[in-house]
Amino acid sequence: MSGLVGPATSAREVAAAVREGERLASEVLDEYLGRIDGLDDQVHAFNLVTADAAREAALAIDRRVVAGEDPGPLTGVPVALKDNLCTRGVATTCSSRVLEGWRPPYDATVVERLVAAGAIVVGKTNLDEFAMGSSTENSAFGPTRNPHYLARVPGGSSGGSAAAVAAGFAPVALGSDTGGSIRQPAALCGVVGVKPTYGRVSRYGLVAFASSLDQIGPLTATVADAAVTLEVIAGHDPLDATSIPELMPSLVERLDEGVQGLRVGVVTELIEAEGMEPEVVARVQDAAAALEKAGASVDEVSVPSTIYGLSAYYLIAPAEASSNLARYDGVRYGLRVEGATTGEMYDRTRTAGLGAEVKRRIMLGAYALSAGYYDAFYGKAQRVRTLIQRDFAAAYQRFDVLLSPTSPCTAFPLGAKSADPLTMYLNDVCTIPANLVGHPAMSVPFGTGAHGLPVGVQVMAPALGEVTMFRAAAALEAAARDLAPTRGGDQ
Repeated sequence: MSGLVGPATSAREVAAAVREGERLASEVLDEYLGRIDGLDDQVHAFNLVTADAAREAALAIDRRVVAGEDPGPLTGVPVALKDNLCTRGVATTCSSRVLEGWRPPYDATVVERLVAAGAIVVGKTNLDEFAMGSSTENSAFGPTRNPHYLARVPGGSSGGSAAAVAAGFAPVALGSDTGGSIRQPAALCGVVGVKPTYGRVSRYGLVAFASSLDQIGPLTATVADAAVTLEVIAGHDPLDATSIPELMPSLVERLDEGVQGLRVGVVTELIEAEGMEPEVVARVQDAAAALEKAGASVDEVSVPSTIYGLSAYYLIAPAEASSNLARYDGVRYGLRVEGATTGEMYDRTRTAGLGAEVKRRIMLGAYALSAGYYDAFYGKAQRVRTLIQRDFAAAYQRFDVLLSPTSPCTAFPLGAKSADPLTMYLNDVCTIPANLVGHPAMSVPFGTGAHGLPVGVQVMAPALGEVTMFRAAAALEAAARDLAPTRGGDQ
């Protein structure tokens, strides 16, 4: 199938044009809604398009601009929201039947901040159910397709958000990242995806998967757009107990500082991870060479315990999920399947409302937390997490940023890995460590691999190191413009 990749429209350019009165927000919105209406039946990036509410918001923005107001840095920019972010009065499904009919009575903090910055929400994007997956094939509403090649996956779990940006349905989308769910689909769809430092962005209003790992971040066409969006949504929130008090520094102002003198480490264990495609490794090596050419010093670095990251994650995340998802019982909200007893109602509701992957992870997590197995599984996984934190701390004594592949492979065909959970889980082998340690990481498109599909290079930094991370990402983005595309094989 042919691709439906959209124009790489800059959110900053859209906002500048609307703020200056050169364009109307309502006209900009109509262009994007027209593209969604014409093409999303092939991509399925959205679970819901909120066209009427978006048009009302756009007209309100236009009135404010005419009145001489400045609505904010994202004035008139259409934004897509992953469908696990609460939106007041608008269906929020997490792509699960168990939340059928639920409309939150409040907005997530990130949604409030986007709207306060002048952004216009255009809809809710598809995801793997409750953000559990790496391909967006686990959605109760059907899979999302990769705009580059419609027979391939967009990655997951934020596949709908990544596809929406890649297809030109919105310049900005938000996703959530628990083990790579922003960065991996960003890599597979050829867009920028950012997981901030844990606590940098409020999780209030994000439907929880694994609370010690979840973080919200932007997906955009450019590094600068990701920077301005992160500046908008970041910052302390008293409604989130894990929100850090530090102010978000300006990222946009420092994007052009370059990488002269920056120390860059290429993580050996992630380059050599299982299932790594040679073309992906080649692009990471090209990226390292590009940073060196731009003035950085580059060397290899070992972070030994990252090889245990996947195993630790698939005990910790399911354990937290089994606790968080216990609330979906048919009593308070969402789907309810009646039964003769309360216990039977619980059983029927969860059987009908939850998909196979979600059930698998709940059972795995409940087992890991059960009496007699807690220390052997969950307790040991947390100790491994501490070892990974120590190894990263040692690496950052020598380096300012670390480099690795984002995903071991380019976008794979729909259905190719869905029958083998372990093979699917390996897609997150490079992204999971940053979640376990709470550090910022982002994926930047850097050339192509097998079948001409996009490759993402991951840039990692220590906690609160977003400024340095974005400087390196901006340098990679500039270098990527000079790359000649490589193509080969069947599409």
